[in-house]
Amino acid sequence: MTARLGDVARFINGAAFKPTDWETEGSPIIRIQNLTDSSKPFNRTTRAVPDQLIVRTGDILVSWSATLGVFTWDHDEDGLLNQHIFRVLPDESVVDKNYLFHALREAVAKMSSHLHGATMQHVNRGAFLGFEIPLPPLPEQRRIAAILDEADLLIDNQANVLSSIEDLTEALFRSFFDVPTTVDELGQLPRLESYAEQITDGEHQTPLRTEDGYKLLSARNVRNGMLDMTDVDFVGEAEFERIARRCRPTRGDVLISCSGSVGRVTMVATDEPFVLVRSVAMIRPTTALTGTYLEWWLRSAPIQREIAKVSRSSAQANLFQAPIRNLPILVPPLERQREFESHLGLVKNYQNMHQSKRLLMTELKSALARGAFVASIRKNVAG
Repeated sequence: MTARLGDVARFINGAAFKPTDWETEGSPIIRIQNLTDSSKPFNRTTRAVPDQLIVRTGDILVSWSATLGVFTWDHDEDGLLNQHIFRVLPDESVVDKNYLFHALREAVAKMSSHLHGATMQHVNRGAFLGFEIPLPPLPEQRRIAAILDEADLLIDNQANVLSSIEDLTEALFRSFFDVPTTVDELGQLPRLESYAEQITDGEHQTPLRTEDGYKLLSARNVRNGMLDMTDVDFVGEAEFERIARRCRPTRGDVLISCSGSVGRVTMVATDEPFVLVRSVAMIRPTTALTGTYLEWWLRSAPIQREIAKVSRSSAQANLFQAPIRNLPILVPPLERQREFESHLGLVKNYQNMHQSKRLLMTELKSALARGAFVASIRKNVAG
């Protein structure tokens, strides 16, 4: 048995909050960036909204524009629903809430795969509500949800280990370098452009995408400390060569996400050729800096604050080339940078092991979810 999403739940779209609504007090406005990155600060407002736009602890949320995803609001404080996010109100007489959460994640993953290659992913409301999900009897729904909840818990445990490793690495960086923290101290440092051979961003025109070929990366592929290649676009050879004339990353360059979720940083640690769209900036350091040191300098708390400050010029955060060039840079002796890099290698090996475990668990959980949903359909058809 299957059912359309619109038949098992109500999907309430959020309000269009404007920058003029933003205040320092009031309720948090839940934007997509707050769901995808817990470090992003909330804008707040005292503006009154209908009760259906008030998000409460445990509510399911679906982002349906730009970034597609399914989330649970796990804050103690009520939030206000921004546009491009659905608040999901399940009909619990026909669908278990936890089951619906997992079914929605599977449904959104399928929708996203159909939109692969689009410059701006956007789900049509009518098509979304008409999307069919497996709907076994409630006891079977609860059994499936319990299995998938347990799988999520194992994945979360790996994420907690990785977070602890991240904290350890940040402490290692601070122990090696006297990182300035005040505005005055940072203001006395030289600017990044003085220690970069090239600072640029990716292709500004819409690239001609293909089914395979050379990888075309965007901000979603740039994670702190790694390139996420699980969802990439491609371009053909001619388009690759055209884009590469502007920006062709190589090993040791440093990439920074500069649109939407701004400020994620990683060093290029591969020789595989790829190109970028404009949502990623590339910094090629001079020989006075190692790529590893530059990555961790840009990830340090004082520089992340600087990045956040200069990228909040509009409702959609953007980091442009000029502010990147003007970022302060501490330039320690090259020997000290390499010593840090040597110590970091030991931590990195441990981190890579746990990243591999988490990736494997995530893949197994996805296979488990697909199998559970397919099995539930077959069981009910046979019955």
